[in-house]
Amino acid sequence: MNIPAVFWLVPIASVVALGMAWFFFTKMMKADEGTPRMKEIALYVRNGAMAYLKQQYKVVCIVFVVLCALFAFMAYGLNVQNPWVPFAFLTGGFFSGLAGFFGMKTATYASARTANAARESLDAGLKIAFRSGAVMGLTVVGLGLLDIAIWFVVLNHFDQDGLISITTTMLTFGMGASTQALFARVGGGIYTKAADVGADIVGKVEADIPEDDPRNPATIADNVGDNVGDVAGMGADLYESYCGSVLSTAALGAAAFGVAGLDIQLKAVIAPMLIASVGVFLSLLGIFLVRTKEGATMKDLLHSLSVGTNVSAILIACASFAILYLLGIDNWLGLSFSVISGLAAGVIIGQATEYYTSHSYKPTQKISEAGLTGPATVIIKGIGTGMISTCIPVITIGVAIMLSYLCANGFDLSMSSASLSHGLYGIGIACCRRNAFNTGYHSGYRRLRTYCRQCGR
Repeated sequence: MNIPAVFWLVPIASVVALGMAWFFFTKMMKADEGTPRMKEIALYVRNGAMAYLKQQYKVVCIVFVVLCALFAFMAYGLNVQNPWVPFAFLTGGFFSGLAGFFGMKTATYASARTANAARESLDAGLKIAFRSGAVMGLTVVGLGLLDIAIWFVVLNHFDQDGLISITTTMLTFGMGASTQALFARVGGGIYTKAADVGADIVGKVEADIPEDDPRNPATIADNVGDNVGDVAGMGADLYESYCGSVLSTAALGAAAFGVAGLDIQLKAVIAPMLIASVGVFLSLLGIFLVRTKEGATMKDLLHSLSVGTNVSAILIACASFAILYLLGIDNWLGLSFSVISGLAAGVIIGQATEYYTSHSYKPTQKISEAGLTGPATVIIKGIGTGMISTCIPVITIGVAIMLSYLCANGFDLSMSSASLSHGLYGIGIACCRRNAFNTGYHSGYRRLRTYCRQCGR
């Protein structure tokens, strides 16, 4: 099977993403880390984060060896698995862990630099924070696309069973990434919450030390937890969801267009890869658009992020139309609107989340006001607001799924196999499109939030 020339945009985009991640990292490292006290605290956090990650990866390696041996026995002993499965599983876990590692290394070096830059200029602090966060986003995308491109080329050369076999085998390295993400996200999350509670109980209650005071060792542990949970864990998690969305859509495309001929089937398989690749270039433009003015409020900072987000979103949406049209996929217009539905859903959910969690808006302000009458009212108001906040995302996701399904199958309600397969492909490409866009911005925003907390320390 001949791979079309346009496919090579995927490895090119991966190299560009990794190159820009390195550029942002080296530029961040040139910034001043601040006072000797800031450097000392940052070093403690850095050493603690590396110690935790080293111990976690030891345990994860043991788990991967056992699972890989099991898959090898199933593939070579029982002959019930594709022989490439054990290797794909390992690469998925390796790249997932690598993405989290690079993100955490960047975070531990950038925290003090962000705080120091914010002392002189809010815009400088925002740029260091966000672009350092983008390092992990670009690393996730770059490693993901590189892994996808390599495995597609290798399997296309050695696997002669067709695109359905190739895409389902490639899903296996998504499973490896999921396994790594499970340990990183859950383990890191437990660590950071335990350290946070410990800092509050021991420091504030027993020792009467102000919250987030570096004299409390648990405060350092809390910062370590922020890095291993919110950064390393999120990096592994994002890698898994990013690759999973692209690979599952490719597999659905192979199944949906299996009777349309090999040429169209191949184009349906590489379409999500191309959309994700173009998203790299246009997301870079959005990263450079994020800036703010002096004296900006939290609402202004969130607006700065929204500018980069919305500009890139519009450009990538237009690019998705062009890609699907040029590929000549059946019902390309309907699939393009499936992409738009996924994009719109992501924007709505993001705005709803900002409304319910930012102190610039009424829901959070009312929770704060409830604290004037005691802890019981804070708990009641907080839980109630949290429950209400889920309504918009749940409804939005449901509507987006239905719209992307119907747009992709031409509003065919017959429930035939062709209608179902095309509709599912539309849902997949809508999710793939949103993940391709969100990865860098989500990590950048979370990193910015963590740094803003550390600026006050």
